[in-house]
Amino acid sequence: MTKNYDTVVIGGGTAGYVAAIKLSQLGQSVAVVEKSKLGGTCLNQGCIPTKSFLKSGEMIENMKTASRFGLENHTPSFDIKNINSVKDKVVNQMQNGIKYLLDKNKVDVIEGTATILGPSLFSPLAGAVSVSYEDESMESEVLVNDQVIIASGSRPIELPFLSFDHKVVLSSNDLMHLENIPKKVALIGGGVIGVEFATILSSFGSEVTLIEAADRLLIQEEKDASKAVEKSLKDKGVRVLTGLTLNPDDIEIKDDHGEIVVNSEKESYDKIIVAVGRQPNTDQLGIQNTKAQVTGKGTIEVNEYYQTKESHIYAIGDVINTPQLAHVAIEEAVIAAEHIADQKPLTLDYNKIPRCVYTSPEIASIGMTTEALKENGIDFKTHKLPLQTIAKAVIENGAEGFIKLNVSPSGDILGATIVGAHATELINSISIAAFMNASTLELSSATFAHPSVGEIIKEVGLDAEDIAIHV
Repeated sequence: MTKNYDTVVIGGGTAGYVAAIKLSQLGQSVAVVEKSKLGGTCLNQGCIPTKSFLKSGEMIENMKTASRFGLENHTPSFDIKNINSVKDKVVNQMQNGIKYLLDKNKVDVIEGTATILGPSLFSPLAGAVSVSYEDESMESEVLVNDQVIIASGSRPIELPFLSFDHKVVLSSNDLMHLENIPKKVALIGGGVIGVEFATILSSFGSEVTLIEAADRLLIQEEKDASKAVEKSLKDKGVRVLTGLTLNPDDIEIKDDHGEIVVNSEKESYDKIIVAVGRQPNTDQLGIQNTKAQVTGKGTIEVNEYYQTKESHIYAIGDVINTPQLAHVAIEEAVIAAEHIADQKPLTLDYNKIPRCVYTSPEIASIGMTTEALKENGIDFKTHKLPLQTIAKAVIENGAEGFIKLNVSPSGDILGATIVGAHATELINSISIAAFMNASTLELSSATFAHPSVGEIIKEVGLDAEDIAIHV
């Protein structure tokens, strides 16, 4: 059986459902093929459930240190099942919202596995999509289209010598369904995923060892931001081991635990969590049936409008070589959809995309770090102010941190980093300024509410103009 659509979107995650809705709004008939759950990694195994866990962990930490606010300290009792229930309630609410939006915009959602076909009797061009179903009694069908968007997302990377057994060796996905809090955990990978899970598990009471091969955590961020997170994790009892590369001989997996050799000593862990990044889901889509090019890392090559070598086949989100961030996927989805609909979209400036790490303190950044600017020989000056100058940050016990602004000689914002409470909210103001090409003079001329943590943004703008008041 065949069905005809203007565009078929493979994947109902953040990139896929946004592209589908936008295309429908632009007058196209659209189908989304999703083999698992709508919302993809972000909603089901990533951004949203982890933030729910982090909030629960934050509440635990706040109660344990309530004396900071004139209250009695209290170590709360909790059940991971209840914490999971809160997380699931949030996820289900968001999933229902996506279903509603797709239905409202008349997008057909097809629950099945998509395979891209080459030129065939269905279409002279590659790109028709065959859909098979888990229920073998259901006959597969072919979706004939003018365009196809690949938005199939990504999955956790396994180490070559340490496969996920989902019992002792876990992926970040497995952590979404923990039935018990492990007593002792080894976390391999000191990137965003690793440090966030170290924060979560330590708050839940696990004894955490965080292992990173590089010489510091979060190597994509400013060194002082990395140092602040490492100090915070250590203060929470996390053991941080940087510059440690594990080899196959260093790890042995037993039936109910794992053993890792650290500094010539064998250590036992209830769970070993591998968080070394994610790989694109491009290996089982039938891309080889098209002229689209796939790199050695599995990403699909595209142009600035996300077209592959076959101009009617697009790819967006985690399957291409751009930052694996949900807000990036959303922008790519809109641009691809508008391009398909013969609009004239602005292309995306990836140097003006916020990056967020939801640890305690939070890290949020945009643009180039001081290290990157130096490596590229770009002339700049750094302005750095502590959050302790801001009353609202002190009141909220969120004054451990800073804002750093990298500025060109003419006052252009080249990069910014915020470490501290609400950093992931504050960075949006810098994002707007960067998008509007605002100078530090314009940033310093804006009025910010008092008292608010956001006042630090105006203050660093004033500092860049050599007219700071509160420093």
